[in-house]
Amino acid sequence: MSVPFLIFTVIQLLCGLALIAMVLVQSGKSAGLSGTIGGVADSFLAKNKAKTIDAKLARATKWVGAVFVVLTLVLNVLQ
Repeated sequence: MSVPFLIFTVIQLLCGLALIAMVLVQSGKSAGLSGTIGGVADSFLAKNKAKTIDAKLARATKWVGAVFVVLTLVLNVLQ
């Protein structure tokens, strides 16, 4: 096992654990009936939605997921 392969494997493991934790911490997007009614209010109050913790967590989850996919491809090429 080469050193870069080992380093990328450890980084991917940490990235995967972080991804699992981020998904578990996020709140649901549509919480029953309030999610259906909230769709109209969501467009009205959308300008402050990008500043909430949930929005930042969703954005971070997308980035960590993308890094996880790239690391998976790199590990596949190195193997």
